[in-house]
Amino acid sequence: MLAGFSANAQSPDGGSSNLLVAFIAFLVFILLVIIVMVADRLMRVTATQTGADKTGENYSVFPRLEEIFSSSKSYATSASSITKLKKGYDIPLAGEAEKVVGETAAPVRYAIKPTDFQGMSPIPKVMVEIEGTVKAGDPIFYDKKRPEVKFCSPVSGQLIEVNRGAKRKITEVVILADKEQSYRSYDLPNLNEVSREGLVDFMAANGLLPFLRQRPYNIVPEVTAVPKNIFVSTFNTAPLAPCSNMAVKGNEAAFQKGLDVLAKLTEGTVHLGLNAADAGISSAFTDASGVSKHWFDGPHPAGNVGVQIHQIAPINKGDIVWTADVNAVITIGRVVSEGRVNTERLVALTGAELENAQYVKVFQGANVETLLEGNITEENVRVVSGDVLTGEKISEKGYLGFFDNQVTVLKEGDYYEMFGWLVPIAPRPSISNTFPHFAYPEKMVADTNTHGEHRAFVVTGQYESVLPMDIYPQHLFKSIIVNDFERMEGLGIYELVEEDVALCEFVCTSKQNIQQILRKGLEMMRDQG
Repeated sequence: MLAGFSANAQSPDGGSSNLLVAFIAFLVFILLVIIVMVADRLMRVTATQTGADKTGENYSVFPRLEEIFSSSKSYATSASSITKLKKGYDIPLAGEAEKVVGETAAPVRYAIKPTDFQGMSPIPKVMVEIEGTVKAGDPIFYDKKRPEVKFCSPVSGQLIEVNRGAKRKITEVVILADKEQSYRSYDLPNLNEVSREGLVDFMAANGLLPFLRQRPYNIVPEVTAVPKNIFVSTFNTAPLAPCSNMAVKGNEAAFQKGLDVLAKLTEGTVHLGLNAADAGISSAFTDASGVSKHWFDGPHPAGNVGVQIHQIAPINKGDIVWTADVNAVITIGRVVSEGRVNTERLVALTGAELENAQYVKVFQGANVETLLEGNITEENVRVVSGDVLTGEKISEKGYLGFFDNQVTVLKEGDYYEMFGWLVPIAPRPSISNTFPHFAYPEKMVADTNTHGEHRAFVVTGQYESVLPMDIYPQHLFKSIIVNDFERMEGLGIYELVEEDVALCEFVCTSKQNIQQILRKGLEMMRDQG
């Protein structure tokens, strides 16, 4: 009995010890959690202060869900620095061009459109008479404000039309192409000996300078301007965008020669933006010499040169940079290596309304009527020169834009939709969770219906979710509307052009013409000097 009593008497002390141990263990656990959370917070703050968070790397103690459940799709070497962009949206449209070059009848008409160049006088000086003949590369008009910069014919043939719009504004200079092309010959400069000024003068006089664009404002470069850097994006993430690897195939030498020319035009660096998610990226891009390479991975607009500039070397007040696309670099390289202007390029015919979405090989500014003949499955369609976000609506007998290598055909959305978003049945691209995306097909057939009218400019946060820049777009657009120059400048208007905010316009609940608003602001700033 005594032994039993002793055992029972000691049991409360043993229970107290267990509770004390459990309490201490709990305190230690809480302390460890606090230490880990503080460490995680310090890592994030340090990454933000140093700018390391802009690369998209996970500067956290804890792994992301996508790092646990999904594999990386990056194809860049492990030693490469990759900027991973999370903001943006890839619009899942049906109608991507098959990666084959189709056989089509060669267009007989080509045009160069003064309206493709920002800041040009409405009525440039046309240098060739109607029915006059030209060779590929011959000057055909110039801006009266800048007569030293010539705009040249993409083909040889006869100038047959000078089409005009409102207030006699010249919209198209049309050339009937020869069956056999003839080319203007040049006295080519020696890249090893020519000065930068001499090279710029050569490019301006022979129609090569318009292939480049100057930021801010996205205008034809000024002859007297010296760019801080030159940027080239080797990939395009816009909806149904053509593949740059196909464009450069067979033109690798011309592309490298074009980069060599660009290197002579700047006192800084030629920056090349590469697609880290492309398993079949061309060696012309990865092996390019004399440039600084930067890898990018993310949804659209990761391929926009403006987004890449923002991540590499943002544009500040007073900075001037030039940009070029792959076709521009190839064309410039051909002139220097071959001694002739050859604007032949691959053009992607895209859109779900086409029977055969494919690539065709044509010269710059081709008439699309021949390219689309017998290939459109619907009657009521809209033809766009370019992509669906930034392209220009043209007629079925219209012409490709100067910088465009894509034609998109969409169903015209000129119909009324009863109840609109209240009955979200038809599949449509949208970032809104109102629509059950999991139930929709991977690729969607879109039309031009805006599914709503122009309405109050409300704050939604949607712009910020698709623009991977340290910019407050909503505040910027409102400052443009009220003509607040100081705020426009402070909010980063110099870094933007229309293509950079096109996705903001797509997601805009208020149905604002964001690209037009931005262009208005850019023109106001340029007028202010």
